[in-house]
Amino acid sequence: MKFADGFWLNRRGVTVDYAVQPFDIRVTANSIRVLAASQKIFNRAMTLGGVTLEITYTSTLENTIKVQIVHHKGAVNREPKFELCEDSSFQPVITETDDAVTLISGKTAVTVRKGENWDVQFSYDSRHLTGGGWRAASYIQENAYAAENRRRSAMDNSFWALPSDKRTAYVREQLTLSVGEYIYGFGEKFTPFVKNGQTVETRNADGGTCSDQSYKCVPFYLSSRGYGVFANQTGAVSYEVASDTVSKVSMTVPGESLAYFLIGGKNPADVLRVYTDLTGKPALPPAKSLGLWLSTSFTTDYNEKTVCSFIDGMHQRGIPLQMFHFDCFWMKAYTWTSFTWDEEMFPDHKGMLARLRNEKNLGICVWINPYIAQESVLFDEGMEKGYFLRTKNGSIFQTDMWQPGMAIVDFTNPAAYAWFADGIRKLCADGVTAIKTDFGERIPTDVVYYDGSDPAAMHNYYTYLYNKCVFEALESCVGKDKAVLFARSATAGCQKFPVHWGGDCAAEYSAMAETLRGGLSLCASGFGFFSHDIGGFEQTASADVYKRWVAFGLMSTHSRLHGSTSYRVPWAYEEDDPANPENACAVLRFFTKLKGRLMPYLWAQANKTHQTGIPMMRAMVLDFADDPACHTLDRQYMLGDSLLCAPVFDENGTVQFYLPAGEWFDLLGGEIVRGERWITRTCNYLQMPLYVKPDTILVLGGFREDVCYDYLENAEVLLCGLRDGSTVSADLYRAEGGLDLTITAKREGSRITVTYPPTSRRFRITAAGTSVTADADPSGITVIDL
Repeated sequence: MKFADGFWLNRRGVTVDYAVQPFDIRVTANSIRVLAASQKIFNRAMTLGGVTLEITYTSTLENTIKVQIVHHKGAVNREPKFELCEDSSFQPVITETDDAVTLISGKTAVTVRKGENWDVQFSYDSRHLTGGGWRAASYIQENAYAAENRRRSAMDNSFWALPSDKRTAYVREQLTLSVGEYIYGFGEKFTPFVKNGQTVETRNADGGTCSDQSYKCVPFYLSSRGYGVFANQTGAVSYEVASDTVSKVSMTVPGESLAYFLIGGKNPADVLRVYTDLTGKPALPPAKSLGLWLSTSFTTDYNEKTVCSFIDGMHQRGIPLQMFHFDCFWMKAYTWTSFTWDEEMFPDHKGMLARLRNEKNLGICVWINPYIAQESVLFDEGMEKGYFLRTKNGSIFQTDMWQPGMAIVDFTNPAAYAWFADGIRKLCADGVTAIKTDFGERIPTDVVYYDGSDPAAMHNYYTYLYNKCVFEALESCVGKDKAVLFARSATAGCQKFPVHWGGDCAAEYSAMAETLRGGLSLCASGFGFFSHDIGGFEQTASADVYKRWVAFGLMSTHSRLHGSTSYRVPWAYEEDDPANPENACAVLRFFTKLKGRLMPYLWAQANKTHQTGIPMMRAMVLDFADDPACHTLDRQYMLGDSLLCAPVFDENGTVQFYLPAGEWFDLLGGEIVRGERWITRTCNYLQMPLYVKPDTILVLGGFREDVCYDYLENAEVLLCGLRDGSTVSADLYRAEGGLDLTITAKREGSRITVTYPPTSRRFRITAAGTSVTADADPSGITVIDL
C-alpha cells in the first residue's frame, strides 16, 4: 500500500506520523518498552497532544524478536489469533548502556538507541540484518478523498473496504534493505520469485496461477541475508517490497496496532527452521502419497466402469499407480458438499472402494469444499442448528456462485466444526484415505461469525480452521503420519496439514513456469511439500507439454494427474507405441518408475522436512546462500538436500541451468560434471537435468509396483562425488514409519569405507560415474577401492 508521493511528499489527504524520538525507554525482566514521540521533544509544552507509538520488544522463542507497535491500545480487536508455539517463560538477555538497550534471544538481537533520533537495529551473531531509523514505524491517517482516490487508482490494487465518512487509520513498519539483498516468500506467489520491486497483497483469492492473486497468502517474508519477518496478523497485510521506498520493505495493516516477529538465522534455511518452530512443523504425509496419483478430472463423465478402465489401463501399460482421486462429481450435481455418493453413478461405492484398496492396492482420495449447497442433504440441518455464516440481519449468508444457494460452514462454532468432522469420518468409514480440501478463498467479509471474530481477518484465517478440521478428523481415522490432504487455500500455519497444490493453471509452458515460481515462494514461506496438476488444469495440453510436465510433476514431492474438462491418462495424448519410444505412456512410465527407485531418498527427505521444517522442494538459495548466482534462480530447484532438478520449459527441449561448485553426478546421464557454471542442454522426453550434489550417498531402491517397500533390499547405494577426507551419511526410513538404519561412507585417498548395521539384506554399492561396484558385505563394512 503506497502512501508516498515521491521522496518528500505524501499523497493528498494522507497524514503520516513517524516514530521520531525514543522519548521514554523502560526495561522489564523480559522486554523493552519504548514510548516513541512523533516529533523531537525539546520542552514540556511539546508533549501536549500529538501522536505517540508504544513499541514493545520481547522474545518468546529463541532467535525471534517479537515486536508490538500500538497507537491506541483501547481499540477493539476481534482478529482471530494464529496458533503459535510461544514460550511465555522464555527469558531473553537484556543489556543497557548509556547509549542503547539491547535485547538478545539466542544469537538474534535488537538494539534500541537512546537519544533524540529513532534508531532500531536487528542483528544475528553480531551480523547486521535490518532495522529502522528515519521514517520507519509510523501511524497513518487517510481522509475520505485519499481513500477513494487510492481505491480507484490503477497504481494501487488495494482491497480493504474503506469508510467514506471518516479518516481511516493504519499502522506501518518499514525495515531497511541492504545493497544486493533479495526478498522471497509471502506464500504462494506466481509473480517473479524475487519480490523486490513488487507490491504484495496478502489476501487469499481464487485467481488461478496467471495473476498476482494467491490461493495461499502468508504474511511472512524471507531475506537472502538470513532473516525472516512474520507479521502476526491473521488479517490481510499490504507490503511494498523495495517499491514505495526502494531501500525498504514496508508492511501496513488497518487499525491501531501491528505485531511482527523478526527471526534470525545463520542462513535462510535456518530461518525457516525457526519460523516453523514458531508456526508449526509440516506433518509427515504417508509414504504412499509420494507416488503417482490419478484423478477423474473435474467435469468429465465418470462412473465405476470409467474409473476401473483408467486404473486397469495404467496397470496394462506398466505405470505404477498409488492413489486414485474422485473429483467433485462423486456427489450429485447441485449438492456439494453432502458427503453422500451419487448412487446413480456409483451404486455400490463401498464395494468399489474396497476393491480399489484391496485388489488394486490404491489409496482413495475424494473432493470436498467448505460450502453446503441448498440442495445438499446437510443444508436444512446446518440451517436449523446455526452451523453457517450469517449476514448482519441474522439471515444465513447464501450465494448462487459455484453452487446454487450455498451456505458456508462456520468453523468458529464448535458444534459446526464437529459436525463437519463427522462427515469426514463417515467418508473414512466407507474406505476413503485422503481428502482434497478445495476452495476456502472466497470467504465474504460482510458476515457474522459464531464467536464474533472480525470477518475481515477471518477471510484469510478461515482456511486454517477448515483444513485443520478436515486433517484432524482424517488423522483420527487413519492414524498419525498417515493423513494427507490435497489443499488449495492456506495461510500461516497450514503447513501442518499437507499437501498443498498450485491451483488452476493453463496447459502451456508459461503456466508450468509460473506454477514452479508459486511453489518455490510457498516453500520459502514454511510449507514443506508442494504439488500441481500435471499437464495443466485448464484446456488440454499438447503431447509435448504433457510429457515435459510429467517429468516436472514426478520430480515434485507429490505427483498428480488432474485436469478440468479432459482426462489426464497418457494414452489420451499418445498411445503406447513401441515405434515411438518417447510416447506419453513411455515418458510417464519412465519417470514414475524413477521416482519409485528414488523413494529411499525421497522418504528420508520427507521425514527430515517433518522434523526440521526445511522444505523438501525448495529454491536454490536455501542450499547455496553463499553463492550469489543462486539468489535469483526460479527455473530450477532442489528436491531434498541432494537432488537438483531443472524442468524443461521449451518445445525444442532446450534447458539452461546453473550448477554450484563441486563435482555433480548426472543421475540420468551417468557422468560426473564440474559445477560453478551455467549449462545449456537439449533433452529428449526421457531426459530432464537431475544432478546429485557432491558428497552424497544416494540410495536407489529395488522398486517394482508399490512405493512402500523395503528400501534397502536389492538397492543400489551410489557414492556421489565424495571428496578425499570427507565422511557422509544417509538415513533410511521404513515405509511404515521409523528410522531403519544409517549408511556412512568415509573416503581416504582412493579408498572408501562404507559402514552400516550388519544385515542379511542384499544391495550393491557403486562409486557414481565409475565402473567400481561391490556387493554389500553382510558384516556391515564394505570397502571400495577407486
